[in-house]
Amino acid sequence: MKTFSQRQGLDLPDAEITVRHDAPPWLRDLVVDYAYESGWKPGSLRTILCRELMETPNPGNWSDFPNIDFEVRELLQKAPWFFVYDLIERLCKRPDPGFRGWNPSPQGPYEFPDKVNRAFRKKGVGWQLVDGQIQVRGPEVFEHALSTAADLAAKTGREVARAELHEALRDLSRLPDPDVTGAIRHAMAALECVARDITSEPSLTLGDWLKRNQDAFPAPLNLAVDKLWGYASEYGRHVREGRTVSFEEAELVVGVSASLTVYLLRKT
Repeated sequence: MKTFSQRQGLDLPDAEITVRHDAPPWLRDLVVDYAYESGWKPGSLRTILCRELMETPNPGNWSDFPNIDFEVRELLQKAPWFFVYDLIERLCKRPDPGFRGWNPSPQGPYEFPDKVNRAFRKKGVGWQLVDGQIQVRGPEVFEHALSTAADLAAKTGREVARAELHEALRDLSRLPDPDVTGAIRHAMAALECVARDITSEPSLTLGDWLKRNQDAFPAPLNLAVDKLWGYASEYGRHVREGRTVSFEEAELVVGVSASLTVYLLRKT
């Protein structure tokens, strides 16, 4: 049965992303609550947690509530932040009906992934579940640019570019530490691949291609694209000690590269 807010189409707006490489206490408790609502039993969650965290179950805890439930929550609160997202992925798959540690409420859609994704959006968590896997979630414009670029690349038969964009997203989504330089390299490789293909100049680097095709982007934006290529070359390809890239910088490069890729694909 739908709630009042669902019937009236009322909902809170998505929150600004403030949580990325962290798993706040509220999220850890919410994962347990959603798991129970989806049919998981406290004993099953304790078994998973103890095995993965290499802990011994408390032999004095027999009853699900409150004893084992308290133990489950205590274990998860002490776990490394990235383990919480590992557990979310583990719980995304609906168990087989014969699994003893699962007692589903009335048969219906398995709502655990949807509930977690909604919590991510409403509480400003920079991750999302896509086909049962945790992937990075950025601002709406970032999401739109990346998905549009990948779709256009696939529709125009540019599978290499599409694959490079996919790898850029995977690198940003790596836990516990994102591969920011890899994300920059792959995003720029997608742009370079499309640029080479539309002018049939497969041997040019993007920097040389920009010099030869100065009207590919409207001035003075073409100068900004050249600066972006220079930044990517310095920080994504030629890594040196003492020079690091933040996640936000990598996210910016990936988003801008995807937008430029969309521009070239639509233009041609």
